[in-house]
Amino acid sequence: MFDYQFTKTSFRRFKKLPKDIQIRIINKLDFFCSQEDPLEFAEPLTQSNLGHYRFRIGDYRVAFDMEDKILVIHDVDNRKNIYR
Repeated sequence: MFDYQFTKTSFRRFKKLPKDIQIRIINKLDFFCSQEDPLEFAEPLTQSNLGHYRFRIGDYRVAFDMEDKILVIHDVDNRKNIYR
């Protein structure tokens, strides 16, 4: 079983999203963390300043790193804004 945690910056961005999007992202993160290998659903990132992996959740992206059994979420934003 895996867990996830937001950085302060990513949590502030997450709280600015609409409530329905927040719920959708949390539900998907819970699903990914309940799997044996959450990286199976992730894509590697070429820009490591955002993190090493990302999840696609609709039009939103969650950039994160893996530390032991914890997904450290560095950024959450719309796909057209996250890579800028």
